[in-house]
Amino acid sequence: MRSRVLSALLVAASLAAVAPATASAGGFDLDSATIPSLQARMATGRLTAAQLTSAYLDRIRTVDRKVNAVLAVNPAASAQAAESDARRRAGHLRGPLDGIPVLVKDNVDTRDQQTTAGSRALRTRPAKDATLITRLRAAGAVILGKANLSEWANFRAAKPTSGWSGVGGQTSNPYVLDRNPCGSSAGSAAGVAASLAQVAIGSETDGSVVCPAGMTGTVGHKPSLGLVSRTGVVPISAEQDTAGPIGRHVVDVALTLSVLQGRDPTDPATGAYPPDQPTDYARLLKPGALRGARIGLWRLPVLGPDVDAVVTRTREALVRAGAEVVEVVPPYQDRLGQLELPVLLTEFHRDIDRYLATRTGVPRDLAALVAYNRSDPLEQTCFAGQELFEQALAAPGPDDPKYRAMRAELSDLARRSIDETLAKYHLDAIASPTNPPAWKTDCAKGDNDVIPSSTPAAVAGYPSVSVPAGAVGPLPVGILFMAGRWSDARVLAFAADFERSVPARERPRYLPTIGR
Repeated sequence: MRSRVLSALLVAASLAAVAPATASAGGFDLDSATIPSLQARMATGRLTAAQLTSAYLDRIRTVDRKVNAVLAVNPAASAQAAESDARRRAGHLRGPLDGIPVLVKDNVDTRDQQTTAGSRALRTRPAKDATLITRLRAAGAVILGKANLSEWANFRAAKPTSGWSGVGGQTSNPYVLDRNPCGSSAGSAAGVAASLAQVAIGSETDGSVVCPAGMTGTVGHKPSLGLVSRTGVVPISAEQDTAGPIGRHVVDVALTLSVLQGRDPTDPATGAYPPDQPTDYARLLKPGALRGARIGLWRLPVLGPDVDAVVTRTREALVRAGAEVVEVVPPYQDRLGQLELPVLLTEFHRDIDRYLATRTGVPRDLAALVAYNRSDPLEQTCFAGQELFEQALAAPGPDDPKYRAMRAELSDLARRSIDETLAKYHLDAIASPTNPPAWKTDCAKGDNDVIPSSTPAAVAGYPSVSVPAGAVGPLPVGILFMAGRWSDARVLAFAADFERSVPARERPRYLPTIGR
């Protein structure tokens, strides 16, 4: 009885100490506001970009002490908002993102702020912006600041703790503060969930956009490989990496993707960008997208009975929305799991050395990073290991025939796992649970993650989008839509229609803890 009373007091104290998620700017609710609704208010003079940016900066000051999602605020954010207001007065708006505050994962180069990938070894400013930052600035977005992340995008230790970095410390899940936000785009997703920005930029090699989105009740889109330039993004693997948007609403993610996408001569993957690819994804989010669609449902019972109950309710909702649902199990999953890590070790060594060569005042290569981590005790205050760094140093080079054969097999099987399932059952997309309920953050034990649903699309370079589907207690669970390469518009349309049919997202309550 005493423990129940204490727990209730802790919950009450937590809620009293955190500014409510319904904090407003100009008389409206930040949590539920969409980019179109914000632009409508600004168009009629009921809101300015300066007021909107100030509201988000206020929430960062009052709420982020609990969540620790924002690694650094951009000192120029207010000035950028004022410039947007001046453009509006002059009739020179640059599009729907003009004046919209955006958080950026701190593995994306920004010339006016440090870009660290969470590592104390990289505490310098890059010489120039990443291509995607150039696109955001050209669209008039307000770069609000840098979001914390799992250090080195969760590619340092064999058993890392998602959301922890040597630079930023530990990001918490806004729903239950001692639970993990998943990673590696932990601060991007948690920051959006806590209404610290309208949208955020994350990045993914396998699960690093969609898992944090699922576990924080947000929408995360992992684009087709080559849709968004990776130039200026700290890499793991050029064969799998991509940046992508995270928001509270599918329309905001679609509008942000419309700005991010496009060819970049400095990123060869974007050379495959099809000439008929849409450039305005939000325009294609029409009601009824699920009506008549055939959706393959991959249940993934390994995630447990509580998640399976969410999947059952998802199936019922898809049917109510007019979809035909077929239960499927994509093939080759065990083999994908066997091949992926050995291949990524080789690619990380190759690609991180190339990236470090673009920076000054930082370790020159992976070997120097290993040496740095051994010399800095603060880099060992959570998970101490750097086993993946050391294994990558010893991995075969990118010209090694065994590596080449493994990468060819891995990519082929990932594509076939989706393509063959779509063809066999005449499907428009595959849906699966994105994530388990968030586990307790524990530096000693590391993550307790089981997130196999992201792997086929991540390895194949195909798009996936996670949208809130329900919850296990107060902990969100997402549903992941995936389909063939360049079908980003389709999976976003399905996600948007699902969002309309199942308004599953609940506001975070910043509970200090629950149960076990």
